Amino acid sequence: MRHVDFSPLYRSTVGFDRLFTILDSLAQPEGGQSYPPYNIERTGENTYRITMAVAGFSEDEIQIEAHRNQLKVTGEKGAETSEDNAETLYRGIASRAFERRFHLADFVEVSGASLKNGLLHINLKREIPEEMKPRKIAVTALSEKTAKQIEAKTVTKQ
Repeated sequence: MRHVDFSPLYRSTVGFDRLFTILDSLAQPEGGQSYPPYNIERTGENTYRITMAVAGFSEDEIQIEAHRNQLKVTGEKGAETSEDNAETLYRGIASRAFERRFHLADFVEVSGASLKNGLLHINLKREIPEEMKPRKIAVTALSEKTAKQIEAKTVTKQ
């Protein structure tokens, strides 16, 4: 894959360093990381859900950490004890430790998480502060009576 050089943009923009860093990291492969599989869904105008397939993990073995604009999900299995001293002939269910990171947009916060039927659901909500939302400005017409006229005095030279 081609590497994009953002250096010309650094000269003409201010405050977009984080955006360029994210774009740069997206261009690089994650090292072939595909475990655990996940979906990202939009569930409403300002709500999202990340669903991860974490079969075999319990609530105690999964940690979710949100810091600034990054969400980190880690899972680590405890020591596995075999029931009835059974010997495993084939292991197709992955139980290895994992770590997944997601970059969150500004004002996106984690609103909750649940684990059901081997699927971890992480609910996200975007809450834009009132001062950042667009607002309507009322336009009023001035009548002739209320309009003030500014007169300038002319200075005469002597």
